[in-house]
Amino acid sequence: MILSTTPSIEGRTVTAYQGIVVGEAIMGANFVRDMFARVTDIVGGRSGQYENKLRDARAAAMAELESEAGAKGADAVVGIDIDYEIIGDSMMLVSVSGTAVRLG
Repeated sequence: MILSTTPSIEGRTVTAYQGIVVGEAIMGANFVRDMFARVTDIVGGRSGQYENKLRDARAAAMAELESEAGAKGADAVVGIDIDYEIIGDSMMLVSVSGTAVRLG
């Protein structure tokens, strides 16, 4: 499956639009406070543990998006948008959305 933030795939034609697809991953943000309290790998204001947790959440959301697109018979998702949101003071949401398409 081709996943792209662009509205089209160079050299390919969109033959059918299969609809909007979304993938979401929610993780507890309490781990952030706990991590910053005990983290030892902060260098220049960056936390490798926190970045890894975000990377894992983004990968889970992308996998869900790809699965939903596949279930709709798509072979690509175009116009992907990735959003990060804090929900209340205890959760973080990673949401990805795009348009599932069939390519010619």
